[in-house]
Amino acid sequence: MMASSYNAKDEDGHITVSGPGGSTLRSKKPENTAFKQQRLPAWQPILTAGTVLPAFFIIGLIFIPIGIGLYVTSNNIKEFEIDYTGVDMSSPCFNCSQNFSWNSTRPCTCTIPFYLEQPYESNVFMYYGLSNFYQNHRRYVKSRDDSQLNGDMDSLMRPSKECEPYAFHENKPIAPCGAIANSMFNDTLELFYNDPNGTKIPIPLTTTGIAWWTDKHVKFRNPGGNNPNLTAVFQGTTKPVNWRRPVYELDADPENDGFINEDFIVWMRTAALPTFRKLYRIIQKKNNIVPTLPRGNYTLEVVYNYPVRSFEGRKRMILSTISWMGGKNPFLGIAYITVGSVCFFLGVVLLIIHHKYGNRNNSADISN
Repeated sequence: MMASSYNAKDEDGHITVSGPGGSTLRSKKPENTAFKQQRLPAWQPILTAGTVLPAFFIIGLIFIPIGIGLYVTSNNIKEFEIDYTGVDMSSPCFNCSQNFSWNSTRPCTCTIPFYLEQPYESNVFMYYGLSNFYQNHRRYVKSRDDSQLNGDMDSLMRPSKECEPYAFHENKPIAPCGAIANSMFNDTLELFYNDPNGTKIPIPLTTTGIAWWTDKHVKFRNPGGNNPNLTAVFQGTTKPVNWRRPVYELDADPENDGFINEDFIVWMRTAALPTFRKLYRIIQKKNNIVPTLPRGNYTLEVVYNYPVRSFEGRKRMILSTISWMGGKNPFLGIAYITVGSVCFFLGVVLLIIHHKYGNRNNSADISN
């Protein structure tokens, strides 16, 4: 049997073991240091009724008012929603939903009347919403070429393999490539106010200012630098399969065309859930005297270009105002109220238990 002897800790903190013949072997034991031997100073709170009960009550008293404020603020946001999928036979868009597909050459138009029961005073944000559309699918999210979208000429002519099978079409590179760009939402929504005298007044819709500043000025750039002739820049490429026109014809405004088109940028920021909404237009407030959208009858005209029947999806248009906390979202306020109420209730229960049994335990300790 091999004999060995344990030596004291060396000056450098290592532990050595002397083997046969006087040889020195390094031990597998941890070094005799405060860190490796877990002798570092530590603070461990001692939970007592005097520290736990005030914490519960303070959390409850702070969270409940915050939750009430968030909930009231969310409820003050005005929101109106129209489903124009056209599933029901009574829907004005029923014929469009049944007959339209990606291969349709002629667009289908439907008109939906609606009534606003209360005026919208401030800026109004117009959204389109989709349901049962999984933009969070792993292959779908990866199906893009960020270098191409950032204006790189090499990536423009040689798209990434991540874009397959939407990288090339008829031996030409697709710009923009990928499944996300190929499935871009392309319904056209127009809003009209029906004046009581019978006049149909179009509501001006702002097409810019709907995308994130970092997306517009950092992540997305047109190739060719400052070349205003996008037709020449994109020469040799082809449009995505499901698009009706090439990327350099998305808008007449050169500051909102090509890869920097804000409708395109908004769509390329994928949603985390299958039911989502994306900002489509902004209705700017003109003055403080006349409401942005007065109470009355309106008409929504839809150029039905985006089929959703194949994946049992639904489409909707949303009109909404915003507050300092963003759009309408009662969940945050409900969550704060729930957490605060639970903490306050637990504080009351623990206080009763402490009052009932705490004195008894103290008396027993004194007698012992």
